[in-house]
Amino acid sequence: MPGEPPPPIPTDPCQAAEFLRKALEEQGIASDVHDGYGLALVSVWVGLVVWCDGERFWWRTGWDARRGRSVYAWHPANDPVRAARRVVFRYTEIRETHRLPEPPAEARGDPA
Repeated sequence: MPGEPPPPIPTDPCQAAEFLRKALEEQGIASDVHDGYGLALVSVWVGLVVWCDGERFWWRTGWDARRGRSVYAWHPANDPVRAARRVVFRYTEIRETHRLPEPPAEARGDPA
């Protein structure tokens, strides 16, 4: 409701990552949560990993050739639904530009 304070920021990175995983699942995207060393990550797709420290999510969005480093987007961890929507945009972009290679015919069980 308007005027209500925002939900508290989760302090447990794994819990926040799990909220994001569930929000991505609602968008039809499967992902996995992994944790350790005070961080959690949500593995979404090849080249798309979302990190979480309990306060924010962040993920790589590209490369800045001029500066020679990665560019990242971030979103507060207390809003996993909106963060998931933003991750879906990146997921869609990566899926269009970085298709997985076809497995060899013998791996698919095709006759030689």
